[in-house]
Amino acid sequence: MPKVEEILSSIESLPKEEFGRLRDWFYERDWERWDRQIEDDSESGKLDFLVKEAFDEKAAETLKEL
Repeated sequence: MPKVEEILSSIESLPKEEFGRLRDWFYERDWERWDRQIEDDSESGKLDFLVKEAFDEKAAETLKEL
């Protein structure tokens, strides 16, 4: 398996169009991982504090409309 330095060097030598395709690929993968992490955190209850905070602010009438 190539080392990171070799991969970076290869990326640097890509033509503009290929670099763009790679950038888009990384961008998509990054968002997919983020979405999975949010789903996992939500399912495990790690984000429950946010829901509680929103309900508490609504009850205190300090919840701001978006």
